[in-house]
Amino acid sequence: MSKTNTLEKFGTDVERLRNMKDEDIDFSDIPPISEEMFKNSIVRKNFKPVPNKNQESIPIDKDIIEFFKARDFNYPLKINHLLRAYMEAEQAK
Repeated sequence: MSKTNTLEKFGTDVERLRNMKDEDIDFSDIPPISEEMFKNSIVRKNFKPVPNKNQESIPIDKDIIEFFKARDFNYPLKINHLLRAYMEAEQAK
């Protein structure tokens, strides 16, 4: 396997970027942050991190998969949320 520098291959000007100062950055295409944005924000406290995902192969009936696929673009995530809710409800018993 070749160890070529991909930055040089695609012509990125790495030295210029490394030497760039904050005042040299053009922020003109970024909208300013307003008080209204902060009023609509959500602060999460005591947020517990979700454990790492583990890819498993489990048998799920085809009609169940089709049911979730038809209702939600990200159906594996939806199934994961439902299983987590069930697990937490069982643990609370």
